Amino acid sequence: MAIDKLSIVLHSGDFARLHYGMVMAATGVGTAKPVTILFAGEAVRLLTKTFVYPDEEHRIKALRVAGFEELLTSVRDLGARLLVCETALALTELKEADLRDDLNLEVTGAATFLADASANGQIVFV
Repeated sequence: MAIDKLSIVLHSGDFARLHYGMVMAATGVGTAKPVTILFAGEAVRLLTKTFVYPDEEHRIKALRVAGFEELLTSVRDLGARLLVCETALALTELKEADLRDDLNLEVTGAATFLADASANGQIVFV
């Protein structure tokens, strides 16, 4: 059976994992699959207005691999749904006002993410 939707939970605080999660998301939308990403746990920090990318992002780009920012804006532009977990914001002591304004982020909960997932889709937890 073909997978008709990709739902990704980005939870890790590990930048390499988060980057590869975005590679998967970009590949999904690039192959015309609907993609929803839930930023949870420490991953919500990447969406703040003041986030500074680690040296690893510069190394990735120097190797001519798409960086996190490029992947993030690409999935946004290609129509991926970007959700931010309310609980993660509370646990990281961040506010909705701390989040970037340019990404069409939806602050919501796990119930919304699960309701958005497809019975014939795939949920990936990173």
